[in-house]
Amino acid sequence: MLKLATRYGDRGEAEWAPLFHTILQSRIRDWYRRTRVRSRVRAWFGRDADGEARDPIDAATDPAAGPAERLALGRATERLDAALRELPLRQQQAFLLRAWEGLDVAATAAAMGCSEGSVKTHYSRAVHRLRGALEDSWP
Repeated sequence: MLKLATRYGDRGEAEWAPLFHTILQSRIRDWYRRTRVRSRVRAWFGRDADGEARDPIDAATDPAAGPAERLALGRATERLDAALRELPLRQQQAFLLRAWEGLDVAATAAAMGCSEGSVKTHYSRAVHRLRGALEDSWP
């Protein structure tokens, strides 16, 4: 809000709401970019996203899973990542917020800035596209 007042105080009142939302979205994207970079740096030093040292027992691989299973799971994960990147942005957002972050429809709609119906549509389309893309490669 301070940036809006200092930089755009001379603009008309009708322009303030769109400018505020643009500034807010830019700040949110910047925060996520910084967080992503910081988590990459922390990974080099054996720390998780919160900055706490990782437990080596939790980070250890499952000895029951053999090399073949780990390789298959690694390849399947790479295919999932590639399939997610091919989705349109709104479908990516809906899928990641609902499936990986565990948000409900209302919270996802608030985070995406759209209606609950749009979230349901984007999520459904994402799931169907991912199932079609990964049906033969997911273990």
